[in-house]
Amino acid sequence: MTISTDNEPVALDMSGDPYPFFEYKRKTEPVWRGTIMDHSMAPPEMVPDEEWTLFDYDSVFAAFRNDEVFGSHGYDQTIGLVIGPTILAMHGKQHHDHRSLVAKAFRASALERWEPSVIDPICDALVDEIRDAGQADLVKAVTFEFPTRVTAALLGLPSDDLELFRRLSFDLISISVDIEAGLRASVELHDYFLEQVEQRRRTMTDDIIGDLVAAEIDGEKLTDDAIISFLRLLLPAGLETTYRSSGNLLYLLLTHPDQLRAVQQDRGLIPAAIEEALRYETPLVSVPRTTTRDVVMHGTTIPAGAQVNLCTGSANRDETRWAEPNTFDIHRPRHAHIAFAGGIHMCLGMHLARVETRAMLTSLFDRVTDLELAADDDVGIVGLTFRSPNKLPVTFRPAS
Repeated sequence: MTISTDNEPVALDMSGDPYPFFEYKRKTEPVWRGTIMDHSMAPPEMVPDEEWTLFDYDSVFAAFRNDEVFGSHGYDQTIGLVIGPTILAMHGKQHHDHRSLVAKAFRASALERWEPSVIDPICDALVDEIRDAGQADLVKAVTFEFPTRVTAALLGLPSDDLELFRRLSFDLISISVDIEAGLRASVELHDYFLEQVEQRRRTMTDDIIGDLVAAEIDGEKLTDDAIISFLRLLLPAGLETTYRSSGNLLYLLLTHPDQLRAVQQDRGLIPAAIEEALRYETPLVSVPRTTTRDVVMHGTTIPAGAQVNLCTGSANRDETRWAEPNTFDIHRPRHAHIAFAGGIHMCLGMHLARVETRAMLTSLFDRVTDLELAADDDVGIVGLTFRSPNKLPVTFRPAS
């Protein structure tokens, strides 16, 4: 893709560095009739007839907040085909009731219980597996593994099923590049989770699946399909974004050694580092919505029925909100980002993602020293819809 700035064409690497294009659009056409989405792998019937993209922070934030106009019902015709009906596409009372059922599992009180008993031990064990080797690929060994193991534990899945759960999870969240594998994983996960649900109907357990089996809406139990749809939603929502965001954070710290040292020496900086990484390299670059009526933004009319891509990756680098937005700086003054979306569909697991990432960094810093990125020209954050490093080869020494 090329753009023209000051009458000079500039070629863009949209997978490696889409931010020059985002900046250009924010300044010239923040409401754009066009898309940054790659539909090359999608079936023709799933490609929207008309697409728009919002690039500036205020427009993206306003769209998230106005769910009546920028609806999420389009998910039923996309990811809903393999996951099933979920709170992603629900509205009004139905959304409120279903979200409330599972929200308690992700509240601070629940996380306070899970962190020392589940999350910390998993992260400690993962780093212990590599600490004496002196080198590792942190994507393979840590950033994909810890959210997978944490999610399996919180669901109450048997440890013997971890390999199966990992494979099916990875296949499902890779549906955008391998549709057949994603569809197969969807069917297998339905059968697997159905067995887990039936076990809990016989003997209740203290885990997320047990909570869903016991839950009621207006005196009615959830159906098996409703429970399974939510459990399948947890995989892309809880695994993919967390493993990508934690990989982004590690890469950014490793390529900014002064900030890495600061965080290692002062663990109180970890929360700021997590938020800055989410802002600077938002793992989910764009979130789709569908307009329910004509709407005017920046003097431009977006028609009803259009798919509107809310470009969070651009909004989180809006120069009207952050000074020097293209600089990674964990010490910058805090302004709320929208990496976790907004409005009624704000990410349910955002607090869990933060707790998991903090635990992972703490385990790593407690157990290894002299952590450095190994020489490799192919290491970097890539992707347009989802962004993260494909690998993070590092060297280190075990802490004494």
